[in-house]
Order: sequence, then C-alpha cells, then structure tokens
Amino acid sequence: MQFTDAQRTAIDTHDDNLLIVACAGSGKTEVISQRIARLIGRPGVQPRNIVAFTFTEKAAGELKERVHTRIRELHGEVHGLAEMYIGTMHGYALDLLHSHVPEAFKYNVLNDVQTRLIIDKYSTQSGLTTTSAIVQGTPKPLRRWVNSKLYQQVMSILREDDVDLDGLRPDVADGLDKYMRLLSDRAYFDYTAILHNTAVLLNDDNDEGDESVLSLQRHVKETVRYVVVDEYQDTNPVQEQLIRGLTRHGANLCVVGDDDQTIYQWRGSAVENILTIENRYPGVRRATLNENFRSSPAIVDLARRVVEQIPPGERLSKAMTAAGHQTFERGDLLALEFPDTEAEAGWLVDRMERLRGVPFQDREGSEPRGLDWSDFAVLFRSVKADAGPLVEELRRRDIPYVIKGLTKLFETPEVQAAVSCFRFVAGEADEQDVIDAWIDAGVGLTEGDVRAGLPVLTAAMRWDASKPWDSTTLQGVFLDFLEAVELREERVPRERGELVYYNLGRFSTAIGDFERIHLTSEPQQRFDAFAKWVEYQAPDYYEESDGDNGYAQPNAVVIATVHQAKGMQWPAVFLPALRKNTFPASGRGGLGVFHVVEESLVPGAARYRGTEADERRLFYVAVTRAQKYLALSFAPTEKRTGKKRSDFFNEATQVHTVLTREVHPSPDGRLTPTPMRGIPEVVMSFSDLKYLFECPYSFKLRLLYGFDSPLQKELGFGKSLHDVMAEIHKRAIEGDIAAPEEAEDLVDRHLNLPFANKAAADQLRPAAETAVRRYLERHGATLHQTRYSEQPVEIHPVPGVTVTGRVDLIKRLDTNETSVVDFKSSERAQAENLTRDQLHLYVLGYRELTGQNADVVEVLNLDKAGRDTREMVDPEVMTDLSKRVTEAADSLRTNRLPRLDSWCSSCAGCDFAGICRSRES
Repeated sequence: MQFTDAQRTAIDTHDDNLLIVACAGSGKTEVISQRIARLIGRPGVQPRNIVAFTFTEKAAGELKERVHTRIRELHGEVHGLAEMYIGTMHGYALDLLHSHVPEAFKYNVLNDVQTRLIIDKYSTQSGLTTTSAIVQGTPKPLRRWVNSKLYQQVMSILREDDVDLDGLRPDVADGLDKYMRLLSDRAYFDYTAILHNTAVLLNDDNDEGDESVLSLQRHVKETVRYVVVDEYQDTNPVQEQLIRGLTRHGANLCVVGDDDQTIYQWRGSAVENILTIENRYPGVRRATLNENFRSSPAIVDLARRVVEQIPPGERLSKAMTAAGHQTFERGDLLALEFPDTEAEAGWLVDRMERLRGVPFQDREGSEPRGLDWSDFAVLFRSVKADAGPLVEELRRRDIPYVIKGLTKLFETPEVQAAVSCFRFVAGEADEQDVIDAWIDAGVGLTEGDVRAGLPVLTAAMRWDASKPWDSTTLQGVFLDFLEAVELREERVPRERGELVYYNLGRFSTAIGDFERIHLTSEPQQRFDAFAKWVEYQAPDYYEESDGDNGYAQPNAVVIATVHQAKGMQWPAVFLPALRKNTFPASGRGGLGVFHVVEESLVPGAARYRGTEADERRLFYVAVTRAQKYLALSFAPTEKRTGKKRSDFFNEATQVHTVLTREVHPSPDGRLTPTPMRGIPEVVMSFSDLKYLFECPYSFKLRLLYGFDSPLQKELGFGKSLHDVMAEIHKRAIEGDIAAPEEAEDLVDRHLNLPFANKAAADQLRPAAETAVRRYLERHGATLHQTRYSEQPVEIHPVPGVTVTGRVDLIKRLDTNETSVVDFKSSERAQAENLTRDQLHLYVLGYRELTGQNADVVEVLNLDKAGRDTREMVDPEVMTDLSKRVTEAADSLRTNRLPRLDSWCSSCAGCDFAGICRSRES
C-alpha cells in the first residue's frame, strides 16, 4: 500500500504527541488504522493499552474493522483485541463508570429526546419552570414544552463548559441543583452527566478519596498508554478534560481533525482546542494530510476557495488538493436560480431523474454502475424549514426518499395515519378520521381493514382501573392495531413496503422515547399527552437527531441537514435553499442561552451564537460530501428575509468550473440503476445476533426499521441482579469476598425498577434480596475462583464481521478447568438453544481474548425454582456457530431477511409476530 509522505509521518510517529490535520476525504481512517496496528508491534504494547475515540458509533465500527484487518496483516493472530477500546467518548466514559463505580452500575442513559421529555414531565423538579430568562431586564419564567430545549442546552453548558458557577443567578444555580438531583433520584445519566462525572473522577487529586475513584484512576494509570482522538476539532471543554485525565499520567496523545470542519459550536465545540494544541501539550508534532481522495478536482477547488475566506488567525495553514480518481466534466457543478421554491424542487427531481443510470465508478479500477436513488443526497441548513416543497415533489412523482432523523417523519402519510389512532384514543378524532387517514396514506388498506382495527383503539379508551396500569401501553396499542388491520410490508402497493415500514418503525422508536418517561402515568393521561406531543412538539424534539440505526440502507433519495451528513459521501449532492439569512444563517431570534446565563460567565461564548466563519465551515463540509456531481440552487421565498441570494451561492458562481445553466448528461452509455447495496463492515452484539438467528425478519423489524417492544413494569429486575453479580465478582478479583449478610446493602445499591409502581417494587425488592443471599450462600466459597467479570469479548469469524459481547463470569474451577458462566433470571430467560449458542460464542471470544480454550459452559439461575445447567464445551457447536455467523452477516449485507417458514415457538414469543403475518400463514 502506497502512502504519501505526510501519511507516512503520521503512521510512524509513536513517541511524540501528534496532531494530524486531515482535510476532507484525505484517508484519515486508513492512516489511524495503520498507526494503531504499528503501535501493537511495539515492545510491551498490548491492545488494552490503546484507547481510540470516534465521533459516532458508525465511524467506530468502520475504524474497528479496519484496525483489526491491518493488525492481522502485520502481525497475524493477536489476542486481546476486545480490550482495545474503539468507540465514542460517551461509551468509554460510561464503561469506566459501570466498571469501577458500583454506585453507577444501575444508572440508565437518557438520549437527548428522553432528556427533554423528563425535563418537561417534571417541569418543577427539573428546575425548568422555576428558572427565568432575563428579557430587557425583566425576568420571564421558562415554560413547559416551549422552553425545555433551551433549558436542556443551558443545563449542558453549565456542566460541559468552563462556566463561572459562582456567578450564576440564584434561580439558575437552583435549577442546576434541582436538575442534577432529579437525574440522581431516578438513577439516570444524560449524555453530559456521563462525561462530566467521569472527567471529575479522572482529575480528582485526592489521594485518600473514595475507593471506586482510586480504582478508576489506577486502571487508567496502569493500562492507558496511547490515546487517539478523531474529530478533535469538535471536542468541547468537558471532553478536553476527559482527554487530560486519560493522558495526565504520561499516555501518548494523537489527535486527528480539521479545523475547517468544526460544525458543532452551538453544542459547545471549541475550535481553539485544535488551533492551540501545540501550545498546550508537550512535544506535539504535526502531520498535514491535504490530499482529497474523495472528490473531483472541481469540487475540491470550490471547497478550498470557500474555506480560505476564513481569516488566517482562525484556521490552520493548509491547502487541500485533489488526488482521487474522480474526473471533472463540464456540467458536473451547477449553480442555478429559480423563481420560487416549487420550481426549484421540480428541477431537483428532474436532475435526479436525468442522472439516474449515468455510469459512476465508486473506486479506482472498479466496474462502473448506474447511479440510483440512494446516490443522491439533498442537504439543507434546516430540513424542518425548507424541505417541504422537495418532499411534496418526490411524493407526487412516487420517488422513494428517506429523511435522516425524524423531523419530517411526522408528515409522512403513513405516520399521520398512525397518529390519527392516538388522536382517536385521546378523543380528538372520530372513526371516520382514522379511516380516512389510513386510506389517504395509500398503504393498501381498505375501509374494512381499518374498521377491523378500531376495536383495539376503543379498548384503549376504556381502560379498567382494576387492571395493571401497564397492561395498556402506547407501543402495545400501536402494534395490536397494525396486526388487526393486517398491514404487512408486502401489502403496500408500488413496492413502497420497505419505506412505509421503515417510517412506521421509526415512529415506533418515537413512541418508545415518550413511553420510557411517561409509562408510570395512567393510560388515559398517557394517551392524551402523547397525542398532543406527537402533533405539536415531537418534530421539534427530533430536529437534529439521526434516527438511523446504521443497518438500514433503503434505495431512496437522502434528505438531511448538513450536520447530519458529516462523515458521509454521495456521488451527487444537492444544496438548495441558498438564501441570505438561511445559509449562512443569521443570528437566531427569540430566547437564547444568554438570556438565562450571563455571557460573561462563559469563556468563548460567541461560539454558541455562531459566526460567519462557522457558517463557512459548515458550507465547506456540505460541498465536500460530493464525489462528482454538485448542484447549488437559490429560490426566493415570500418572507421579507428570503429574497436575496446567499453569499456562498454568489461566490460559487465566480468559480470557472461552475455553470449557471444545466448541461444535460448524455443519454449514451446508460447502465441499469444499481444502488450501493450492502454493509462493508458488520458489527453486531450477541443480542443483535440472537434475533438474526431466531428469525431474520424479526431482526429486520427491530434493528433495521426500529420497531420497539412494549415496556413492562418488571423491566430492570434482571439487570439489577446482574449488576449485583458484577460487583460481587469484581470485588472477588481484588480479594474482597462478599458475605450473605451484605445482600440487603447490595440490593439497595443496585436495584433500579424505573417502570414499577409501589406494589410491584415492594414485591420485587425482597425477591432480589433473597436471590442475592441465596447465591452468596451457595457460591461464596468459590468466589475466589473468579478470573474475569463483565469481560468484553469479540469474535471475528471472517473479515468484515465482528460479534461483540460481555461475559458475565469466567472462573477457574478446582478441577483446573476454565468455566464460562452466564447468569439468568426469569426476566432474562431465553430458549435453551440460544443460551447454548451464546455461551459458545463467549468461548470463542475467550479464545480470541487469551489464546486459551475454555472447558465448561454454565448457566447459574438466580431464581429459587430456576435450574442451573452445566456442560462441556462442544467443538462442533463452535464450528457450526462460526459458519452461521458468517451466513447471517451475508444475509444482512444482501438484505435477505426472510420470515420463518412456519409458525413456531419463536413466533409465539415474538413481540412483532402480529406485524409479520397471521398465525394461519
């Protein structure tokens, strides 16, 4: 493999701290992979000594597979790769807390939507409605639903930035205390709390502190020798504190990034981190990767011109050049004006239809294929504000499209029909409204079909208070209705079934977000609140979220914000709505964070507002997503502020490679449209894999489409027992053997039943104490045999496939045999053959971890009536498993995820059997 001089410098610099300035498309993933692979070859360096951070889980999967491939190429079989961390900072920080701070084991993580929901639901306890914004000198209390997004951002800034907390107004300081207490009382981490708590513990200099703090610091000091941080330009102050905590004991630091791609300032990202790193860390070498292997020379030239307008003092010196195989032809780059947004939308779709089937070469030397719908991305500064005309045009022409995130999801006909069901239960719609909505959605249902589902909705309206309060859930009613009307993927006309189910699945994800916060409300109250939320608030909650799960790749036009497109690429990119005050965006009106927190208390506060340089960086990111075709467009709107062209649009028209009148692609040499199907790397947990083994179509519904299971009040009981076992065995490794008398204290520390009412909690708590006491009485004498607890393992049956998991317990028996153990309780029960598969996968993982073979696999059941099982490791099972994992990954890559041939026990226990097929089929 040939590398440039700059790439070779980056790969071979191991002893000095290193700054890799990586322009867009410069092959940084390969460079990072090669560098890590070579670190493994250094004397005394083990995989566990390396921590590599990526910005997203998707990027982590790609990097992890690439690193493992390069290690195998350089060194052959290397054991212990599962102990090398490659993932997000949030994931690593959470793992530290869940491994070394027993009080944190029980904490569940709220995503951003769930965090905002809990702020709204508990508006007083969270401090929302007791905190004021100061507008023209007058305090204005923040309001539920209306200002929760602002309040959420304030709460993040106060813990993520270097804010002078002593200078806060009393109501703001009180709000912060209330919010943190609310999370603590309910055993929740929001994303900020994960980083904040870990950074504080890592940098705690109290030598006589809590044992869990000392354990965490000792682990870092003894194991972490190399830290790699990708997308360093987007780190904020608390992330920088975490990096400091990991490197303060002498670990080598390598940061990779591009100051020109700093686009998350509004979340607190500080571009100064990458601009000043050479002054803040000792002996930093710099390697600049300025060759773009992704885009054509014309796109690279345009992007470079855009970003070089940033003043020199605000960016690192570099000049991106084109080095890839993509060629430039007249007509590839366009900048067009239209009289209105409808005409603009019409042309955008015309252009896609004209490009469809045009030959395109993905990689140098590969066979060309015909462009298809999924090769087209339309990127907006704001999908919510500007994507409407395009969506209507695509819908009118029956062209498939997906919108990243869930903002416009709620406007799709099938989701509007689903919403009508909940409006009916809440008394805001009648039967005819529901029937009309589903008929208008065009998903293949007749009026008779819809009427068959109305009894499900009527029953939800008549909740009987004598029944368990969780017997009627939003998710359950949604799935039962789809079952009753017999809406199946294949029933949807015009081959739209995959997209319709994809949208309904993401709507199910939204239901899950809401119900995780509101499940403890009585059903009628919950249905009423959800009907209002999904109609009026939900689109705003999901404005910048990415609802994609990483598996699904439908052949459809992608509509996204530029922020959501970071790290991605497409053969053809469209950048419409290039209006002054839109892109670059003007200053936001209305309430902002500095109406709540005084600006003088926040260092570098201007970045939260955004500057022209910030907008220029965002435009640079948008342009560099394109490989060959790029179309910029402007159309005025009726708004007074929407009449003028963007300065970015005007600048583009001054570039000689950009045409202001379209040249139609030649009709000659067209190929059959063929999308880029498949997933280059497959990374699955065993939990994911077991769904694929049980029923490929169930996997598709759950993990490709996003359908969620109904929640139950007992949820959390099994995990709580699992966390108790983790503490017991982690202590045993240190020589601290727990006694049966500690059962009550252990349960107090770990029991977390977020959805249980008092009656259920009162029943489950003594059951947990009894189970823990019984386990310690039975197994206390063998706790010293513990070798690993909660040990991460991986298997790599073939290149491109990784299966991850955590082994509950690995111990050395008196017989000198190694046993791999899984704990089970009734709540965590699963089919015996799946448990056998799981344990043998863990045996394979143990072999990859240590190079040694396990002898025995055991299931220790924590229930009184539960049965323990124990058997010898079966080599035939392991051989068969490797083959089945490979076949499962291939079926995922090729989207061959069929239903089971006939109804069986797996179907009977499946939450999604009703939307799969009828029992008779």
